[in-house]
This record gives sequence, structure tokens and C-alpha cells, in this order.
Amino acid sequence: MARITSDFFVSAYIRRRNDAGFFTAVIRKGAAEAGAIFVKVSRLDGTADLYGPVPQVYLGDIDPSVAGGRVFEALLAGASESDVDARLQSERRFDSDCWIIETEDRQGTSDLDIIGT
Repeated sequence: MARITSDFFVSAYIRRRNDAGFFTAVIRKGAAEAGAIFVKVSRLDGTADLYGPVPQVYLGDIDPSVAGGRVFEALLAGASESDVDARLQSERRFDSDCWIIETEDRQGTSDLDIIGT
């Protein structure tokens, strides 16, 4: 099964989260076909979690039907929003085609397929 495009994944993710009552928006639009996707989950208390794509080397161990091949790993958990934003700045400098999505949830749920959980 082919991996779905980044813009399709992001569109579906935003719709699903907003429909469930969690404000979610694109902070930075990336490459439509295959841009890396980073998701910041703001806990609305000054802290946030950050999820990013699993490195390609690990994708061979993951069922390709999961999330159209979009699997994430926790990069930061319970970090200050400024630390998460600094990490995202670094990611943007490294990969100018990346997507940045922000969602809000006091419980920290992300509704992503996360490796190791």
C-alpha cells in the first residue's frame, strides 16, 4: 500500500481533531507530496508535547497499513512551550518542506499512531 500524501494526511487529521472538539490548525505548510509532519500538542498550561515522523530506518518494522504509513514518535513530552517552539525552529532550518500542526488538549491526546505506545 502506498503512503498517503502529506497534505491529505494533514487535512484529514485537522478535520478529525476539530470535529472531536480539539482546536487544530496548520502553523506551517510544507511540501504537499512528502513533507515531514510535526505535531505540537499544547496542554494549555504552558507545556506541550511534540511528535515527529519515525525515522525511515524503523518503518520496515511497522505495518504499512497503519495510518497510510504515517507513524510518529514522541520527541518532547511535557516540555515548556518555548522549548517545543525552539525545537520546531530547528526542524524548520533543517527541513524547509516540513509541516507544523498545532492542536490543543489539556489531557495531551494526539490521536496519532505513535511508535512505542
